[in-house]
Amino acid sequence: MNRKKFLTQLGSAGLLTLIPIKRSFPASKASLSQATVATKEKIMLSGEGEVLKVLGEIQTHKLSGADTNNQITEWVNEAPPGMGIPMHIHTKEDEIFRVLKGQVKITVGTNTVVLSPGDMAYAPKNIPHAWEIVGMETASMATSAFPAGMELMFEELDALPDGPPDLERVAQICANYGIRFV
Repeated sequence: MNRKKFLTQLGSAGLLTLIPIKRSFPASKASLSQATVATKEKIMLSGEGEVLKVLGEIQTHKLSGADTNNQITEWVNEAPPGMGIPMHIHTKEDEIFRVLKGQVKITVGTNTVVLSPGDMAYAPKNIPHAWEIVGMETASMATSAFPAGMELMFEELDALPDGPPDLERVAQICANYGIRFV
């Protein structure tokens, strides 16, 4: 059916449903400009990204809040067997973990499972979760956090001196970003 015929058959009552109601738009020019900030496309190859060493874990950051209008951040980590993050809670962001290589034991809420390549887990904010690399090989995960912002915490953790971490300092940095260990 062509557009003219469709609109004619729709009639004036139906046509009104196609007209946007003013209250559905942002209230001001400022909020409109915030809502329409354009992000640029980005293609990252396997070896590309900002590399951080976060408490012994190598993270390659692929997307940051600056890339995505603060909607999402994503990184790929490489960690040896035994490495992990203890039970903790995010109050600001949700996370998705996708195993690329190796095996990762993950707990989300009361569910614990060993993930293999191709498996994933979703950890919503305010739900305790933890992960640990198991098996005999280094594992790799692609992790997404949304909204963005957590990458700033990783930059602070990367700046800590080498050697055994000051766990009180680590906990304080994490707390500044709405993350607490349980």
